[in-house]
Amino acid sequence: MHWQRPSVMPTPVGERSVYNSIQGILTGKTATKVFLENQGIEYELEVSFNTASALPELGSKVRLYTYLHHREEVMKLFGFLEEAERRLFLDLLKVEGIGPRQAMRILSGTTVGAFLRILESEDVKALTRIPGLGMKTAQKVLLSLKGKISLEEEALPREERDLQVALVEMGFEPSKASDALRRALKECREEGLSGEPLEREAFRRAIVLMSGTNG
Repeated sequence: MHWQRPSVMPTPVGERSVYNSIQGILTGKTATKVFLENQGIEYELEVSFNTASALPELGSKVRLYTYLHHREEVMKLFGFLEEAERRLFLDLLKVEGIGPRQAMRILSGTTVGAFLRILESEDVKALTRIPGLGMKTAQKVLLSLKGKISLEEEALPREERDLQVALVEMGFEPSKASDALRRALKECREEGLSGEPLEREAFRRAIVLMSGTNG
């Protein structure tokens, strides 16, 4: 059988995964699993209930961010519709006692925004109401993650976050990239731009703003 490399993006630095994302045709899904066909290979990915329920109908082309968990002789691929969900998943794995399966169960019981708001309010009781989090683990989560995850990034739609990531990868500071992109997007929308033309022009203007040039 001839193996073909799937259409994927490079893995972000520092994350333990083979692929950053996989694009393919949605061939099946349950409440906790998704199947994607890419160039003759069907991938099985474990997902949260939120990701599974937000996916389009079977036969649609979708893109999922990924995390490959490799332990001893077991390899499992986890999928996330939003990059923000994967970031939270990876942060949860840093908490002592939380593995991939429990982290996915936690993500199935809440949204990224709701979870981060609970962290900001330091409401440990609210954390314990999320499936998969008892009091002891909830306290560990609060101590480990409080103040280490940004709420600001979650306000951006995925397409705009992708633009911000691209700017950071070019060497610009994250905070400056975020400010410049927000300003550029505002200007472009006021001029009536939308869709891909909006993204292209906003990206260009953000670079101009951070480079301190005109035009």
